[in-house]
Amino acid sequence: MASTTDTAPPGANPPDTAPPAVASPDTPPDATFAPGTTPALDGPAGQDDTAALKVVPARHYARWTAAVAVLVLLAQFAHGLATNPVWEWGVFRDYVLSETIVQAVWVTLQLTAYATVLGFLLGTVLAFMRLSRSPVLQTVAWTYIWIFRSIPMIVQLVFWFNLSALYKELGIGIPFGPVFWSVDSNSLIGTIGAAVIGLTLHQAAYAAEIVRGGVISLDHGQLEAAAALGIPRLRQIRRIVLPQAMRAILPTAGNEIIGLLKGTSVVYVMSIGELFYQAQVIYGRTGRVIPMLLVATAWYVVLTSVLSVAQYYVERRYARGADRTPPPTPLQRARHFLRDVRSQAARGGRPVVPLKPLGTAPVGDSR
Repeated sequence: MASTTDTAPPGANPPDTAPPAVASPDTPPDATFAPGTTPALDGPAGQDDTAALKVVPARHYARWTAAVAVLVLLAQFAHGLATNPVWEWGVFRDYVLSETIVQAVWVTLQLTAYATVLGFLLGTVLAFMRLSRSPVLQTVAWTYIWIFRSIPMIVQLVFWFNLSALYKELGIGIPFGPVFWSVDSNSLIGTIGAAVIGLTLHQAAYAAEIVRGGVISLDHGQLEAAAALGIPRLRQIRRIVLPQAMRAILPTAGNEIIGLLKGTSVVYVMSIGELFYQAQVIYGRTGRVIPMLLVATAWYVVLTSVLSVAQYYVERRYARGADRTPPPTPLQRARHFLRDVRSQAARGGRPVVPLKPLGTAPVGDSR
C-alpha cells in the first residue's frame, strides 16, 4: 500500500509556517523594535499592523557622554583663558605687534626660507646619488644622511658656530698644495651664516630621504618608456620623474618645512634675534614670562597655519593628473553657501530648488 505525503506546490511556503516579516519602507534603518512587537508587513497584508508598531530610535550613550565631557573641558579652558589674571592679556596686546617682535618674526622667516631652499636642493642631489649605480656616490650619500640624522640639530649649530676654532682660515688652492686665496673664518661665516649652514645641512639629510621615497614610488615603466624614446637622463628627471613624484613628496615635505620653522627656535643658543630668543630677552628684562611665551606661541600658530594653507593648495595643484575632479576648496564651499543664502533671500525665504537636466521627468511621472 503506497503512502502519500502532502507536498506544497513550487513557490509556496511550507505548512504551518508564516511568511517572513518585512519592515515597512518608512521604517528607519537604525530602528529597533520593542519586545513582543513585530515589524509591519510590506504590502496590503501588513497595513493593519502599522498601529501596533513601536519604533525605538538608537541611542548612543557613550558618544553623548564623551561629547559632553569634551565640551566641559573646552569650556573650562576657555573660562581659564578669560579669567586667569596670570595670562596678562594687556601685556600680550602691547608686545604681539611690537617692532622688536615683528623684526624677530622676519628673521625666523629668513632662516626658514634659506634652509628650506638650500636644504631641499642639496637633499635632491643626495637622493639621486643614493639612487645612482656608482658605489662611491651611494656610499657617500648614505654616510652623509646617517651622520647628519644622528647628530642633534643644536649640536650641529654649536659646532658650526665654533668652526673658527678648527680652521682659522678658509682658502682656495690645489689640494695638499699651495693656497692661492684665503680669508679669516670669522669674517667669512658670521652668526647668521653659521645658523643657515647648520640648518641647511641638517635639513638636507631628511629632504634626501623624502625625495628618494617619492622617486622610488613611481612605476619603473615610466623611466623605461622615456629611455626608449631617447630622452636624456637629466630631462627624464626634470620633466617626467620629479613632476610625478611631487604628489608623494609634498605631504611629507610640507610637514618637514613646518617642523623646520619651529626648529629655528633652537638658534637661540647662538644669540640670534629670532622670535623665541627675543621673547626670552623681553621676559628676562620685564619678568612677564607667561604673556611673552603666549606672544611667541601666537606667532608660531599663525605662521604654521599659513604654511599649512599653502601646502594644501600646492598639493591640490600637483594632484590634477591623478584626480580630475578634486573636491571644492573651503573658499569655494563658502562662496557656494553665500550664493545659496542670497538666492533664498531673493526668493523670500523659499528653499532653492536645484535645476534638473533637460530630458529628465519628475519623480512619479510615467511618461
